[in-house]
Amino acid sequence: MEIKYAIALACILTLLAPGYAQNTYIPYELGGDNYYTMNGSPEISASISGTDEFERGDTVTLLVDLINYGRILGFKEDQTPQNPKEFALANAELQEEYKKPTALGITASLISDSQQIEVKSGDQVVQSLKSGDKIQSPLKFTIKIGEHAPAGIYPLKLDMSYDYQDNVQVYASSLITSGSSPTLSNYRVSYIYQKANQTVPITITVKKQADFEILNTSGVLSAGDKKAPISATYKNIGEDPINDAVARLSIFKPFSSTDDQAFIGTLQPGEEKTVLFRIDVDSDATPKDYGINSEIKYTDIKGDTVISESMKVPLTVRAASASMILPAAIILIILAAAGGYMYRRKKKTA
Repeated sequence: MEIKYAIALACILTLLAPGYAQNTYIPYELGGDNYYTMNGSPEISASISGTDEFERGDTVTLLVDLINYGRILGFKEDQTPQNPKEFALANAELQEEYKKPTALGITASLISDSQQIEVKSGDQVVQSLKSGDKIQSPLKFTIKIGEHAPAGIYPLKLDMSYDYQDNVQVYASSLITSGSSPTLSNYRVSYIYQKANQTVPITITVKKQADFEILNTSGVLSAGDKKAPISATYKNIGEDPINDAVARLSIFKPFSSTDDQAFIGTLQPGEEKTVLFRIDVDSDATPKDYGINSEIKYTDIKGDTVISESMKVPLTVRAASASMILPAAIILIILAAAGGYMYRRKKKTA
């Protein structure tokens, strides 16, 4: 009879136990009885939400989802309950033990080992993640992809640290059975926590596309020059060919030009072509080094019109060269004056 009463009471307290549980995450240990030890832990998976393909030179927000696949793998009984109070405590503990796979206080850091991928944002924090759940909103990491990052797959690491409930102990001074439902008097739960670290690999892809660099330029000019030639060599360092390509300069003071565009045509990956521009230099231009922005407008393999990232064409402006006409004229005047003086002097002497 006592056994039937104990079992019935345990079933009732199974339903009541969550009411005794402490919902606030505070790692502490107050002691008590330990009826069960559970085997299991959180197991967090990470995946990119949305696109994982980006273009070189982009600064983008990477969205990362977390899912907790942790579960209870088994348990062992450490102490067998002997009376109604212990049965109630054992069942109360069991309800708490099932929370073991919940990850608490998750701190996630995105790490890149490639110089082509820079992580611009700091750690992201998730308060808790239960077994079988996905975070409500993806983690957001800002990354900068190198201006000339080669196309391909780039691995990243998501380093995570968190706590989880390792064991539970329960205590009550007595079981009060009077009234409509039994009550554990002075009931309390002691939680024992463990720290865990987990690293999950994720990858992003940099798309194939054309990319350019300027190899050689000849741009030493003088103030006052007109239609001075400037040559520049453009190389396709990307993975895709281009068609109908035109290189153009963004002219600014003290320069001007009616010939600031040059036709390139087709440029295969690894191929380079040299083009010629002609520009005028103001006569009052300050002698120094300049950089003129240059870009390529082209048709890509999809047939779309694309304008490349800006590239610098270095130029050097020197002071205007002094004219020899004026000094020569002055010398002729001086010589003529000297000759006239000598002629008048000889004539006077005679």
